Amino acid sequence: MTPQEKAEQLGLTFAKQEPGYLNLCAKSGNLLFTSGHVSDLKGKLGAGTTVEQGYQAARDCCVKILRSVYNAHGTLNGLKVIKLLGCVNSTLEFNEQHLVINGASDLLHELYGKTGDGFHARSALGFAQLPTGAAVEVEVIFEIKS
Repeated sequence: MTPQEKAEQLGLTFAKQEPGYLNLCAKSGNLLFTSGHVSDLKGKLGAGTTVEQGYQAARDCCVKILRSVYNAHGTLNGLKVIKLLGCVNSTLEFNEQHLVINGASDLLHELYGKTGDGFHARSALGFAQLPTGAAVEVEVIFEIKS
């Protein structure tokens, strides 16, 4: 089953996006660079927002990223996940950013394979604040294989 078919089986849809202030997915050579996509969930991990909520927020960011990639590339097929950057709005004491960002990585593993095209480099960082008070922001770099 292709990544596109797997996404559709999960119920993910990719509606057409209107161009905005910034390019949500920019192509350079055989690479696709996504802008940071923020979660709808607002809040700070370690201060009322749970790891489970953060995990789901990171997954939701990844769904938004896939929508932008689909709109720029026309399909989720023929791609390799290269690098994921996950930013977590967290208190100074919170140290489980990696568990939050697993929400995005796990979705990419589900679509592209954990040991195949979905096996990616990653950074999971804590931030004092994110735009609009979002709990999570994620960006991804993909390689176009074909």
